[in-house]
Amino acid sequence: MNKEKTIFVSGNFNVLHPGHLRLLRFASECGDKLIVGVYSDRISGKAAHVSEDLRLEGVKSNSWVHKVILIDKLVAEVIDEIRPDVVVKGKEHQNRVNPEEEALKSYGGKLLFSSGETTFSSLELLHKEFSQSTYKDIILPTEYMSRHSINIEKLGGLIRSFSSLRVCVIGDLIIDEYITCEPLGMSQEDPTIVVTPIDTTRFIGGAGIVAAHASGLGSQVEFVTVLGSDEAGIYGQNALNLAGVNAHCIVDESRPTTVKQRFRSKGKSLLRVSHLHQDAINTALQEKVFKIVNSVIKNISLLVFSDFNYGCLPQNLVEKLTKLANDNNVMLVADSQSSSQIGDISRFEGFDLITPTEREARISAKNNEDGLVILAEKLKQQSLAHNIFLKIGEEGLLIHSGAESTRYYTDRINALNSAPRDVAGAGDSLLISGALTLASGGDIWEAAIIGSLAAAIQVGRVGNTQLQTSELLKELN
Repeated sequence: MNKEKTIFVSGNFNVLHPGHLRLLRFASECGDKLIVGVYSDRISGKAAHVSEDLRLEGVKSNSWVHKVILIDKLVAEVIDEIRPDVVVKGKEHQNRVNPEEEALKSYGGKLLFSSGETTFSSLELLHKEFSQSTYKDIILPTEYMSRHSINIEKLGGLIRSFSSLRVCVIGDLIIDEYITCEPLGMSQEDPTIVVTPIDTTRFIGGAGIVAAHASGLGSQVEFVTVLGSDEAGIYGQNALNLAGVNAHCIVDESRPTTVKQRFRSKGKSLLRVSHLHQDAINTALQEKVFKIVNSVIKNISLLVFSDFNYGCLPQNLVEKLTKLANDNNVMLVADSQSSSQIGDISRFEGFDLITPTEREARISAKNNEDGLVILAEKLKQQSLAHNIFLKIGEEGLLIHSGAESTRYYTDRINALNSAPRDVAGAGDSLLISGALTLASGGDIWEAAIIGSLAAAIQVGRVGNTQLQTSELLKELN
C-alpha cells in the first residue's frame, strides 16, 4: 500500500486572499494531504494583523486543506517533527534563504516554489453561487387566491401546523455534486470545450431532499431508502442526520449510491454525469423496506413515494405499501420522475395526490395529442388519483382536482419566481410542501399555492438546500 504523500505550507494568513488560494490549490494537487501551519501571534509579531484564532479558522474553512496547526517555534523544528514529503512556498522565496531546506535534506523531503495559477476565482466567489438566493422576483398569484378565497393568514396557519405532522418518505437517495470548473478554451485537436475542475459542492437529492424538506418545515420524518456500501452513502446518511431526518438506510452491496454530477462554469451547466444502478432491489430488501414502514405506519399521517425509477420501489412493493397505508387511513402522495429514465406515475393507484410533469403524464397516459386538461383527466381516470399537480415547467402548474363539487375543477398557477437560478429540485419542493398542506387539513388549492411558493424559493438558489418554515412565512408575507 502506497504511503500517503503529505504537503506542508506555512504563513501568517491574515486574510485568505486569491494569492493564498492559488498557492493552497497548487499545494493540494502536489500530494494526498495538505497540512498548513499558521504562525502564532508571538512568532508573527507585527505581521499578525488578525488574532491567531481567527487566522486558524480562516485556513480551516478552505476545502483544500486537510489539517491546520499553530506554529509557535522555528519552522525547521516543525518540519523535522511532521516530516512532510514536500514543502511549498511562493515564488518570491525562490532566491532567498529558506530555513526549511536543511530539515528537508535530512530525510529526503523536497522544496517547491510556486504561486499557483491565476485561472480561478477565490472560493468565496465560487461558493457565492450556492449561498446567494434570488427571492425578489417571487410574486404571489393574487387572482388565483381571490378565486379560491385564500387568505395569507390561513396559509400561514397551515404552514405552522406542519410541525404537528409525522411523515414517512420512501424512495431513491441521490447525491448531487456540483463541480465548478474554470474554462481553459477550445481543444486544438477537436471542437471540444476544455475546463478544469476547481471546487466541488455536495447536496442530498432525490427522495433524500424530500425528507429533508419535510424536516426543515417542522415535521417528524422517517425516511426509508436503499444505498450502496460506499463513501457517497456515508455522506448521505450524515447529511440526513444533520437535516433532522430519522433515516433507515438499507445497504445493497450490489449497487452504488446514486451520484449525479453537474459540471458548471460561470453559472451555467456544461454536462451532467450520473453514476447509478437501475435494477430493482431484490425481494429480501423489499421485505426489509416493508417491515420498516409497517413499524411506523400507525404513527404517521402521510406516506410519500418519491420515485426516481432507480429500483428502490418495485411494483410489488408499491402495491403492498399502498394497501398498508389504506388499511391504516394514511394519506398517500407520489411523484415518479422520468427525465433520463422512464417511469409510470399511474402505477401509484388511488393516491390522494400525484405530481407528474407534462412529459411524465403523457408517457403514462400514452397520449401526445390532447390538451393539458384532457390529459390530466385521462391520467386521473387511469391512476384513480384524487388530485393531480401537472408541472408544466416555466409555465407553472396545472391543478386538476378530484372534488367535482368544488367551483373550480381545474385551475392554473403561473411560475411564481420569474428569475430562476437552478430548476433542479423544484418538483421535490412542490411535492412535499403540497402534501404537508393536504395532511394539515388544507384543500388542494391551498396545497398548490404553498407548493408553488416552496418551488419558487428552491429555484431561486443553486443546489438542493433544505427548506425552512421561516422562508415560506417570510415570502408569504
